[in-house]
Parts: sequence; C-alpha cells; structure tokens
Amino acid sequence: MAEEKKWVGTTYGNSWMHRWLVRLLRFFNIKVIYAFMAIFVIPVCLVVNPGRKVIYNYFRRIWGLGPVTSFLKTYKNFYLFGQVVVDRFAMYAGKKFRITIEGYDHFLELEKQPEGFMQLSAHVGNYEIAGYTLKAENKRFNALVFGGEKETVMANRNRMFEEANIRMIGIGTDMSHLFEINNALSNGEIVSMPADRMLGSTKQISHTFLGKTASFPAGPFAVATSRSLDVLAVNVMKTSSDGYKIIVTPLAYDKTLPKNEQIMQLSSAYVRELERIVRKYPEQWYNYYEFWRVEV
Repeated sequence: MAEEKKWVGTTYGNSWMHRWLVRLLRFFNIKVIYAFMAIFVIPVCLVVNPGRKVIYNYFRRIWGLGPVTSFLKTYKNFYLFGQVVVDRFAMYAGKKFRITIEGYDHFLELEKQPEGFMQLSAHVGNYEIAGYTLKAENKRFNALVFGGEKETVMANRNRMFEEANIRMIGIGTDMSHLFEINNALSNGEIVSMPADRMLGSTKQISHTFLGKTASFPAGPFAVATSRSLDVLAVNVMKTSSDGYKIIVTPLAYDKTLPKNEQIMQLSSAYVRELERIVRKYPEQWYNYYEFWRVEV
C-alpha cells in the first residue's frame, strides 16, 4: 500500500494538448469546455481510469452511500476534478475567477512577522489558485511541487508564480528539497507543503479521519515543530463555475511540549480541519488511491 501513496501524478496530456487548451481558453467561454468534457471526456475517464473504483469505494465505504448514488457522486467527482484542471489552464490563459477569502487576516498577520511560517494543503479543491491570490508583500513564498510535472505546466506556473514572488521547490529523489526548505525557513520565508501524501520520507502518523484510520506524512509536521513555527491550513474550494473560496485556518499546538507530542498535536489539528473541509465538500476529494487502511 505504501507504494501506491508515492506522489507520482502529473497533469494529463502532452505539451501540444496543453498549449492548444490555453489557446482555446483565450477565446472560448469556459462553460463550453466544461460541457464538452462532461459529455465526451468524463465518460471515457470513468471507463479507463482505475481511480474510479477508489472514488466509488470512497463514497460507498466512507460515506455509506448506495450503489447508484455512489456512481453518480463518482461522476461528479471526476467532472469537478476536470473543471479544476481546466481552471488552472484558464488562469494561464488570463481568465479570472471570483475568489473570496475566509481567514485572510491570519495570513496577513504572520506575513508581517520576521519569522517564517508554513502553509499546509491537501489534494482537495484547487490549491494552486491560492498561490495566485494570497500574495505576500514582505516574504517570499516557497511552494513544494512534484518535480516530474509536465514541462508546459511548470513553465506556466513559473510565469505566474514569478509575478506573485513565489518560488517552486521541486521534490527530488536526492532529497535536496529538504535543504531548500530549511534555507527558506531560516530566511524567514513562507513554505507551502501538502500534508496528505508522502514526500519522499516513509514516516507516517495514524489518525482517525472521517471515521476510519488513515496515514498522514510526518514530514510537514516535523519540519514545523522542529522550528516552533506557526502553521496555517489553506484549502481552496470550488463554489461555482467561476467562483472559489480560500479558507485559511491557523493550526494551534503547544510549543512547550516534547517534540513527538507537538507533532501529534499539530497533525491532529490539521486532520480535524481537513475533515471539516471534506465533510462540507465531499465531492472535491482528489486522492485517487486507497487513502484509508483496509480493515480486515
């Protein structure tokens, strides 16, 4: 099961397809692309993509829904994820979305302080949009990203991130990203990391999540507690065809406790916040592998 949880996903398609999608989105209404995807793309994905079984089981086992409802929810999940991917390319093409921010004051308060801090995300909603919206004026923002992503996606991200004073740190097999993270935090900068998938290290923490036991990576919480950093959970959820809501939540933990207890306390706070978000937006869960332990 550990092998299935390695971060190996890339954006579907090749460079030619990505470039043409950006060009189309400069002229076509995004709803036209959504409609084409709903009719022609998603049905094919439901046939060929093994992730359909995982999401179907997610609705059946975690949410306790019936077979027909679970199938319809699986279709909606794939359709929403397709919209998220299209929305990213729409932003590369210059399109704007209506974005509201809940808890922005927490980000602004930490951004003014000399010390660095961390943002923890998950594979729900569309976190990439946060990078284009939560712009830091006093600190550089460092985003940990999958180093094997497609060239066109990385090029577009680089272009947009440069405008927002964001640097990408690619996850490498040589673990060099750990040194870059350490240097960024030493310089009082912001580091953003996903906290729901393994990032090279195999160390895990078990928590009850949506009623069943699941494993989360220990790394992000160990990094934060090793420096007694303040931590924010940031989730960006799709609310309409052209709307998103950014939810910023501070994660409290007792920095005077022994480090192992700090890690457990911080990770527990993160899991509870993630559970709150997923309960509100269950169809926007985009981890396409068996996330929960299979109970025998």
